[in-house]
Amino acid sequence: MVEESPSRRYHWLWLGFVIAIAVADQVSKYAALRHLELHRPVPLFPTLDLMLTYNTGAAFSFLSDAGGWQRWLFVGLAIAISVFLLKWLFTLHARERWLASALVLVLGGAIGNLIDRLFRDGKVVDFIYFHYQTFHFPAFNLADSAICVGAALLIAHTLFVPESANS
Repeated sequence: MVEESPSRRYHWLWLGFVIAIAVADQVSKYAALRHLELHRPVPLFPTLDLMLTYNTGAAFSFLSDAGGWQRWLFVGLAIAISVFLLKWLFTLHARERWLASALVLVLGGAIGNLIDRLFRDGKVVDFIYFHYQTFHFPAFNLADSAICVGAALLIAHTLFVPESANS
């Protein structure tokens, strides 16, 4: 039996985290669909509600009123980006944990929202809703949160980790 290199073992661990993020996202969306009424907020805190809504567009409802073709554009983009990120993830060394964490978060979130686009008529389920006085942040979900945190980690990695640390 050939023993896997430490990096290869990490690749499978990272892939497990990607799957865990996508599953957690889908489970939370299932719970929202089962327990929340469309557009009826359920207050958790003074500035945080759970409120079921759907988004047929991208971030901040970009192209949500485009007539349906945007579903397949976003499906194609999500698949292309996911393949790119997965290939990138599998080239990383075990010591590149922060970069791997960023890619795992973005990839898991992208797959979570891709599942919605494919199996919910192009509608992404959103249910986390922040607001304060007259400020209302667009509703979002766990996949969106993972993507944002992952993107922030990627930016921080690019800005603050020297190139020599990865070689």
